[in-house]
Amino acid sequence: MRIDVLGPVRARRDDGAPVALGGPRHREVLARLVAAEGRMVTTDTLVTDLWPDPPVRAVGALRTFVAALRRALEPDRPPRTPPRLLVTEGPGYALRLPRADVDAHRFQDALDRARRDPGAVTGLGTELAAWRGAAYADVTGAAWARRERARLEELRLEGVELRARLLLASGDGADLVADLGAHAAEHPWREPAWELLARALHRAGRRADALATLRRARTTLADRLGLDPGPGLRRLETDLLHDAAPAEGAHTAWTAPGVPLGPRTTVALARTLALAGGDALVRSRRDRLAAVRAAERTGDPALTARVIGAYDVPAVWTRADDPEQSRALVAAAERTLAGLGPDAPAALRARLLAAIAVESRSADLTAPERDHARRAAHRAEELARSLADPALLAHALNGVFLHSFTRPGRAADRDATGAELLDLATRHDLPAFAVLGRLVRLQSASALGDLDAAAVHADAADRLAATAEAPLVPVLTGWFRARAAADRSTAPGGPTAADVAARYRAAEDALRTSGMPGLHRGLFPLALLGLRLLHDRPAPTDPRLDWGPYHPWTRPLVLLAQNRPDEARTALTAAPDPPPDHLQEALWSLTAHAAARLADRTAATRAATALRAARTEHAGAATGMLTLGPVARYLREAEECAGEEAGAPG
Repeated sequence: MRIDVLGPVRARRDDGAPVALGGPRHREVLARLVAAEGRMVTTDTLVTDLWPDPPVRAVGALRTFVAALRRALEPDRPPRTPPRLLVTEGPGYALRLPRADVDAHRFQDALDRARRDPGAVTGLGTELAAWRGAAYADVTGAAWARRERARLEELRLEGVELRARLLLASGDGADLVADLGAHAAEHPWREPAWELLARALHRAGRRADALATLRRARTTLADRLGLDPGPGLRRLETDLLHDAAPAEGAHTAWTAPGVPLGPRTTVALARTLALAGGDALVRSRRDRLAAVRAAERTGDPALTARVIGAYDVPAVWTRADDPEQSRALVAAAERTLAGLGPDAPAALRARLLAAIAVESRSADLTAPERDHARRAAHRAEELARSLADPALLAHALNGVFLHSFTRPGRAADRDATGAELLDLATRHDLPAFAVLGRLVRLQSASALGDLDAAAVHADAADRLAATAEAPLVPVLTGWFRARAAADRSTAPGGPTAADVAARYRAAEDALRTSGMPGLHRGLFPLALLGLRLLHDRPAPTDPRLDWGPYHPWTRPLVLLAQNRPDEARTALTAAPDPPPDHLQEALWSLTAHAAARLADRTAATRAATALRAARTEHAGAATGMLTLGPVARYLREAEECAGEEAGAPG
């Protein structure tokens, strides 16, 4: 079986015979699963992607499409035997095809090989020639398809330029002039296209035409974008004027092996992808690190600093989605700071320091590492203020916010940071940071129990997200609305606990495919536990629940719900102090509650000491996504267990 999506969606058998896939919806389901590259796509995601306003029987219709696709893809599969290609997995479906059997995957793999090995240029040319038009050309109107088309088109353009660069570097390429001329005319803002065309003309013995091309590039960039040519184009023009063109494939300041578009372009693409979420967010993290490593290989620390600092995507959560990569980025920023030396431009130092602060979010950071990151955040803020650079200051304040969880009870401080971010972003047209400011203020109002104010910020964040193309924002605000419903469920006439659990489950389904594992893992069980505590019920004991990083603090209550008090005491004793992040008040409150249930005065004293500064806040609500109820309840339990006077100073 072969599936092609680089053009209209189609399937063919090994002998080339076409497969009748059915109507447009059938092809869109297949295409969406191809885009997931073997990963499971939930039923809810498929329904949302197929229908902006799903009909009542949408899930049933989806199952009908899947059944028809299975018959088309495996017509000879015996009855009552499980499918091998389009499989059911968990709450959704996945396509199990070798990457070589899907044209989009073959193309991406060929591009990756050519980045690493110039000898793979022939295979890249073969896959570029196989494109039949825009990716997913017949899937119109779907947001996911628009994102995939844009991503694959960017990779196609990179592939065209990489192939040309490799052929020129090998001594070939004089016959590329016509193709590169069309490429530059179609994409006049891409400096590598002009550079490669000029090199190909020079290779063909047409030095005057090469110079004319570079001058046309200068005029085009100035007229259309108001930009001067980059250093690579300027250097090539100078060399050609002196009839001393550099060797084909020589590196300019913005190019490096494996990143033919240059690290600057790759980071710009990664930043755009990050705001899209989902698979695009996962890819953006990968592309960003590749660009930083490519920049480091040039040996130019100023270039590396610009590449690291260019990825100023706002971050609202205190746990990294990829801790290993975050450590690699922090290490690269530290090396670059050292390479620049003490006399480096303040703007470069500020961006590197802000990057260190934002990326230092792993829960396993040591205390000295956290202190270092917090100092980096405040030093970046100082430098940004001295430079009067609003975009840089917004990025620095993001780092300050992420390191404001040094102890429980600092919601008011974070709200002040959020208010400054919002004001700064509004005055200087920084929409992504305006969204961040709204989300920070939403979290802070939620922590303080002011749900009306939090709802105002949630609504405003949704409106901003619609214009800033930030689809992750409704995922977060959906969780807030479930959290608000949980709070109302304890009041007469409020939603039932079952209704709230259903809202949390819907929010969980949206979060599952968001590309944010650092936020996702363990959050849903913790929300359910908070809901049960609000209604004075025991912890959920479903063994399928993945408590993720919160397991040490939830386990005592789960064991108590299973009537295993001795094991619960052991687990409570083993639970460490919670890390200083969004959920520290919640985890300390769980410790306090378990200590009171088990009459453990030592644990109760620890919890009471930590929680006193947060007595006016709501446990877990600093996330803006769940709540365990007022901290005061858990503080009172801990103080009574510890035999302390209620309200004793911390």
